[in-house]
Amino acid sequence: MRVLIIGSGGREHALAWAIAFSPLLTK
Repeated sequence: MRVLIIGSGGREHALAWAIAFSPLLTK
């Protein structure tokens, strides 16, 4: 995930974080 986030832009970075943390926050 980190590699993809670093290689992506700011918007995709935020989306990646949101998607990655969504399941953690729901639990």
